[in-house]
Amino acid sequence: MASSRRGSGSSGGRDAPSVMGGHREGNTNTPKSPSPQSKKSFASFVKKVKMGKKIEKALKDKGHSSASQEHEDDSKTPEPGDDSEPHVCTGNLSVDFTELCRRNNMAVIPPVVQRPHRPVTPPPEPASKAEKGKGKQQQQQPEPDPEPEGEGEPVEPPPKTYTTKDKYEYFKPTVQVEMDNPDKWDTVTEVFVKGWKIDETMMNVFKQCWLTMDRLHTINLWDTGLTCDTVEILSGFLPQCANLKTVILDGNPVPEENWYSLIGDESQIQTLSLRYNQITDKGAEQIGKALGTTQKANTKLLSLNLNGNRITDVGATAIAGGLRMNRNLLSLSLEHNQIGDLGAKKFGEVLSRFPLTHEEVVERRKLLSEKGAPDRTKSPPPSRRADSKDRPGSVRSSSQIDKKRDKSSKKKDTKGKDEKDDKKGKKEDKTAGKKASVVAETAGKTAAKGKDKKGGKDKKGAVQQEAEPETPELANPLLEQVENINHELWVPGNRVLISLNLKKNLIGSEGMKELLKAIQYQTTFSKLSSGSGTGLMRICLNKNKVSMDNDILEKINQMMLTKDPFYKPPPSSPENESQVAG
Repeated sequence: MASSRRGSGSSGGRDAPSVMGGHREGNTNTPKSPSPQSKKSFASFVKKVKMGKKIEKALKDKGHSSASQEHEDDSKTPEPGDDSEPHVCTGNLSVDFTELCRRNNMAVIPPVVQRPHRPVTPPPEPASKAEKGKGKQQQQQPEPDPEPEGEGEPVEPPPKTYTTKDKYEYFKPTVQVEMDNPDKWDTVTEVFVKGWKIDETMMNVFKQCWLTMDRLHTINLWDTGLTCDTVEILSGFLPQCANLKTVILDGNPVPEENWYSLIGDESQIQTLSLRYNQITDKGAEQIGKALGTTQKANTKLLSLNLNGNRITDVGATAIAGGLRMNRNLLSLSLEHNQIGDLGAKKFGEVLSRFPLTHEEVVERRKLLSEKGAPDRTKSPPPSRRADSKDRPGSVRSSSQIDKKRDKSSKKKDTKGKDEKDDKKGKKEDKTAGKKASVVAETAGKTAAKGKDKKGGKDKKGAVQQEAEPETPELANPLLEQVENINHELWVPGNRVLISLNLKKNLIGSEGMKELLKAIQYQTTFSKLSSGSGTGLMRICLNKNKVSMDNDILEKINQMMLTKDPFYKPPPSSPENESQVAG
């Protein structure tokens, strides 16, 4: 057993290699020692590896610190839509609009651009210079290159009267503006938005921007999909825009037809255009009430355009009813509606003269009573109540009766003395009057100086308070001179409206007759009395139910021709001048 174990151990010892001195037992070849060059290359490689690890570690630390810093910065900056730090508008529409849209998380922010204009055509050269330079141009003009054969017609350069844009660039939503100074975005005067929807969020953005724009005077929102809510928002903040006078909202049909809110009591709008908004008699009745009623009337609106709607005789009657008490509107356009003879008759009645209703008569009496006795409700001061002549004798006190008796006895005693001193008193009165006048003048000068010092600008910079200009009050038509005809009070009609457009309606010969009577009445009334207003100066009745050859329409056109401010009489021919001279 021992021998076998030894044999196996010996045999294992022979077959298995044993490591002695760094080499195998059975290998007779000794290993070569490394050369010094290989040692140097190995050492440089180790150094590079160590440096690479250090760089990686530094980069990791730097990346971690920068990421943490970015995270801190992100936590400090306000996120879009964060209400903790609201944006304060500065009047720069481009910056304010973009920032407010970003804060409201809008996916597409329309850019604010200047409104494009047609390129200016170069002025033609004078004829003399052109003739002189003809010969030189012909001499200096190079010969045209021969056209290439087989390549088709030559490509002409685009004309200079328009500019081209990329595909679909024209249809992208933009906010177009007009500015006083093209280099300054805080000088925007007009805003144009066309062809894209304005929802409540966008309208609130416009609200914040427009309230800080001092020079803005015109807003044009064409086909922007306005709703009842957006119209309410618009009418709520427009009175706060001090210089905003023109509002154009064409192509925006609203089922609720709450357009009357734009011309309410606080409205400052002077020009309002509501063309092609599908306004029916419902909206026209509300607009008529907003123009004027017995108790109040709009005093700011000068021009109203209701072309291309669905207004019939009912709506026209309501608008004409608003003109009964309105004495501020100058231009009214109702072209392309459905107004017939009844509506034309109501307009003719308002323009000539009309009887007052019961409500208007009651209001007239109230105004006359307030005008005739403004201090009727005031009670006399307490010091004068005892001496009042209206007080009955039974209530008067005995002390006052005694005072009167004493006064009468004193008058009898001093009557003789007063006659002697009259002459002296007159002389003294004259000298005293002169002295008093001198004192009054000096006192007035000193008082004026004191007021100037108080009201003027001090050294510290106190600003002088300017007096507000007084606005003239419009005459109330109920207080005009009336005529009693068949137990009815008739007042003169509206002579402030100077332009009326009833083109493309359903007016027949009966309606034309009423309008002709109104024009005749206005011409005679203006000649007889110098009242307020000149009456109609322009009226358009073309393309109604009557033809252009109608006698009534021709009379109207002839009467209005000379009243038209743009009318130019035909130049007189030399033959006519010679006949007149002869």
